[in-house]
Amino acid sequence: MQFTTAALLTLLGAVSAQKVHVVSVGSTNGTLAFSPDSVTADVGDMLQFQFRGGNHSVAQSNFDNPCSPIADHTNTTGIFSGYQPVAASQAMGMIPTYTVMVAAKTPLWFYCSQAKHCQAGMVMVVNENTAANSSRSLANFKALAKVQTANVAPSTAAGGSASTNTTSGSTSGTDSSSGSTTSSGSDSTTSGSAASAASSAVATGAATTIGVSSSMGLLGVVAAMLML
Repeated sequence: MQFTTAALLTLLGAVSAQKVHVVSVGSTNGTLAFSPDSVTADVGDMLQFQFRGGNHSVAQSNFDNPCSPIADHTNTTGIFSGYQPVAASQAMGMIPTYTVMVAAKTPLWFYCSQAKHCQAGMVMVVNENTAANSSRSLANFKALAKVQTANVAPSTAAGGSASTNTTSGSTSGTDSSSGSTTSSGSDSTTSGSAASAASSAVATGAATTIGVSSSMGLLGVVAAMLML
């Protein structure tokens, strides 16, 4: 089988055009925040959540119901990273990450389902669109989150690709500052899929994203074709 130079350049261009937006989840000094808490991303871009401190999660809600899973209010599954214990990975010189693909330009709303972190302002948005609706801003989302009576974790981890560096087992959502436990989340022990399902919606609507594949895999395919 022969491949033209143009075809190979097209594949390489697809790899290089894909953007990765890094979001820090928590911090080493205990800050309850996503940083940045507002990201503008194109369809096909990757969101890589890097867990920097504490025991946090990334869960998807919709705007009207912060601090609870989007699946509880719509027919969208949403994403959930599970709880990521940073200390165990840091001891190995590593940090846990969780990566998802942006499937639509529709605003995406996320929160940490640990203890009262959501109410404390640990929420974020991807593709905020106040031009379409000025009331649906990150500031208003935080205000809605602040008055929620409960912070609910999705029942299972779904969507995305997790890479953790801990030993086998599950971790519970325990807030080290309060000692309260909200729910348990199972962490992946090796790089791979963190989802129990093959695909998961990451937009408020029907758009879905398939478990993320590494762009390095595509580079490997290109390299193999060059050798043919």
